[in-house]
Amino acid sequence: MVSTLDDTKRNAIATKLASIKLVQQLLIENEELFLRESTDSEISDRIRDFLEDDRKNLGIIETVIVQYGIQQEPKKTVQEMVNKVRQLMQGSELSFYEKVSQHELLKHQQVMSGLLVHKAAQKVGADVMAAIGPINPVNFENRAHQEQLKGILEILGVRELTGQDADQGIWARVQDAIAAFSGAVGSAVTQSTDKQDMNIQDVIRLDHNKVNILFTELLQSKDAQKIQEYFGQIYKDLTAHAEAEEEVVYPRVRSFYGEGDTQELYDEQAEMKRLLDQIKAISPSAPEFKDRIKNLMDIVSDHVRQEESTMFAAIRNNLNTQQTEQLATEFKAAKAKIQQKLGGTATGANV
Repeated sequence: MVSTLDDTKRNAIATKLASIKLVQQLLIENEELFLRESTDSEISDRIRDFLEDDRKNLGIIETVIVQYGIQQEPKKTVQEMVNKVRQLMQGSELSFYEKVSQHELLKHQQVMSGLLVHKAAQKVGADVMAAIGPINPVNFENRAHQEQLKGILEILGVRELTGQDADQGIWARVQDAIAAFSGAVGSAVTQSTDKQDMNIQDVIRLDHNKVNILFTELLQSKDAQKIQEYFGQIYKDLTAHAEAEEEVVYPRVRSFYGEGDTQELYDEQAEMKRLLDQIKAISPSAPEFKDRIKNLMDIVSDHVRQEESTMFAAIRNNLNTQQTEQLATEFKAAKAKIQQKLGGTATGANV
């Protein structure tokens, strides 16, 4: 029996990710409400763009949580804050300006939470960095939203206080502010896409990258306890990934990828699961442990090469963008259920 890497630090990051998801859902609710209340066409257009971005980014946050592999509830104080803000937004106590002002503060909170997760991941492990990587463009996109919200607040605030329009030039200043920080991070500032979710190839590739990092960290470690923990995480990640593919992806691609090639993927994963169970019974300090891990790594690498070359090409040639994104959504949902079955919320869980 081996422990996974679900230690205190990793659980804390999982809680923060759950809180980020909850706030993201509130942002979407707010923007839907703002569109009903706004009487300014330019402001409505910008809010509509925010809403499209935020719906897409919710899907990316959900991808990160499933990729991370540890599911927690949002922090209680965040849940209470979200409930209070929701009540204020739905009531008549605040003016439209005041509601948008609260929304801008939530965007700031979301940016800081995302950056905090990124910095914490740097301290915890390379596999965590790989898992949370997709959240970084979301952080920068929220930062760009913040700058636009400041312009909206200037317009609404002047109107509320004076009944007149603010001076011209607000949006030019906003664009300059966005350009100032976007120059430092380049194309990562915005995803510039109409995607509603990541496609299935992107999601599977994230899993592949993460497990490769875990293999590398395990083989480099000389600490028996850390080796045990890395194997526990590999066991859980590979099992959840394989079972979700077998439930969702392989049945979908079989008709155009081919019966033989699809069956080969099933067979490779059956061999992978057999080796995982064999290694599970060996002490991490045993001389043959890392040799078995290297054997497993070779099988996984061959499997990854087949998926990322021929299977991905077949998907690109036979499914449209909407279909590949829908397949990713179904894969993530299946994987999340499997992770819960494997004990994804337990600290120091055994496999």
